[in-house]
Amino acid sequence: MTGKGSTPASGADPDALEVVPGAQHAQLEGWVPELAGEDDLRAALERAFDYRGDVLITRKDGSQVEGYVFDRRSGATLAESCVRLFPKQGGGKLTVSFADIAGLAFSGRDMAAGKSWEAWVRSYWERKAAGEKNISLEPEALE
Repeated sequence: MTGKGSTPASGADPDALEVVPGAQHAQLEGWVPELAGEDDLRAALERAFDYRGDVLITRKDGSQVEGYVFDRRSGATLAESCVRLFPKQGGGKLTVSFADIAGLAFSGRDMAAGKSWEAWVRSYWERKAAGEKNISLEPEALE
């Protein structure tokens, strides 16, 4: 048993126990997943939903649409499942059935890649050390 101010009985450093590795995010930009089966398609579309860039969807009829995936709805079958996106060329929201998708490509730049809190703080301190005043770190433009 340990008391206040003592280390755990195992001898582990309590400060080390507080450190947990951060989440690793895969580099998806430029990735063209192989959609060999239903599970591959569902997994790729789930990743497309988490991606912060545009994806290019090729439908089974050969037509293509590129845009930002903002929603997906997974049903019991591919026909009952759909992905919703904002088309890159503008216009209204578009819904594409999973059953209509023949191919997927992560075509746009991941707008959040490399954007961590640590990177933001590092940039702030570098600018402050360089003598800048009234430092205001603004988010990057979304093109």
